Amino acid sequence: MSLLPVAEAQTRLLGLADPVTIETVPLSEAAGRWAAEDVIARRSQPTADLSAMDGYAIRFADMPGPWRVIGQSAAGAGFTGAAGRCEAVRIFTGAPLPAGTDAILIQEEATHDSDQLVLSGEGPAAAGQHVRRAGGDFEDGARLLEAGARLTPARIALAAIGGHGALAVRRRVKVALISTGDELVPPGAATQGVQLPSSNAVMLAALLGDLPVDIIEGGIVADRLDALANAFDAARHADVIVTTGGASVGDHDLVRPALESAGAKLDFWKIAMKPGKPLMAGKLGSSIALGLPGNPVSAFATAVLFLRPLVARLGGAGDPLPTVHSATLETDLPGTAGRAEYLRGIWTKGTVRPATSQDSAALVALASANTLILRPPHTAPARAGDIVEILPLT
Repeated sequence: MSLLPVAEAQTRLLGLADPVTIETVPLSEAAGRWAAEDVIARRSQPTADLSAMDGYAIRFADMPGPWRVIGQSAAGAGFTGAAGRCEAVRIFTGAPLPAGTDAILIQEEATHDSDQLVLSGEGPAAAGQHVRRAGGDFEDGARLLEAGARLTPARIALAAIGGHGALAVRRRVKVALISTGDELVPPGAATQGVQLPSSNAVMLAALLGDLPVDIIEGGIVADRLDALANAFDAARHADVIVTTGGASVGDHDLVRPALESAGAKLDFWKIAMKPGKPLMAGKLGSSIALGLPGNPVSAFATAVLFLRPLVARLGGAGDPLPTVHSATLETDLPGTAGRAEYLRGIWTKGTVRPATSQDSAALVALASANTLILRPPHTAPARAGDIVEILPLT
């Protein structure tokens, strides 16, 4: 089977995923979700002309004054009367403009003595100065957010000011994490001989930590077909079943035959990328099975490019793929062969340099990196000062 280009593999993986079901949650629980429906304003903002400054509401045609102060307008307690010729109303930020006024004389440019108001600065330059017009932010019925928009803190505030107390979102995505390998022991456990602490599951759980997921701990599974079959059976209620390790072609790489034995239909296997070639994807019942490599760096890179976008797609994201940026290369890089390369890099103030080690099992270099440098296949050597594509990790 030929190696599948990364972009084609991403498209095929996302094609396996239909967004999960919709639920309505309070705004306090909506952070990080994706809107399942367009969010439509239920009110205008502001609902009336409001003052943007502390000062005095006046009629611009009466400039340069003086004026007689006839009352006060505060936020939530507006002036109920109307201002006539050369009359002013003391006003505070966020308060509605009284009838008959159309500009704000800010308090720093005015002198108020008894009920007399005198211009002491330049004053407003035109009608509408320092006024927030009714509907100036949005009007009732406007589309505030599109379906598929990530609900950031600012967007949640926008929904709230638009009249919403709850929003329709996709439910949390259930992700089962299964680590395979006879050599693995739980993190923190003592190791003997060539045993290794299991790092992939905790790494992947952290990598998904900002997404709306429920992690199902599948534990460490021995390199036996029956053990893997039992693990897959136990995880069938998950939306995504993720394995790390056992996805290559060695005698102990049993994930693929175990999935096929369990009835999975594999869509693709082996990707034209480095690190991370032995990656597989398919369906196991209603679940999506995603087999990642066992080496930690390979697992990390493939999770950034495939697992996170898959979870985002299931969660209802309109644009689930990571955003590519550009940076100026600080050092020379060799050319590439037939696979896209994702180099761990350090990105600082618009420039990027590769980490000291690119070994797929070297976690010190991964821990120091804050970006992946993308090198397409069959690319000529790059020189310091060239522009390269990067995938930021923070």
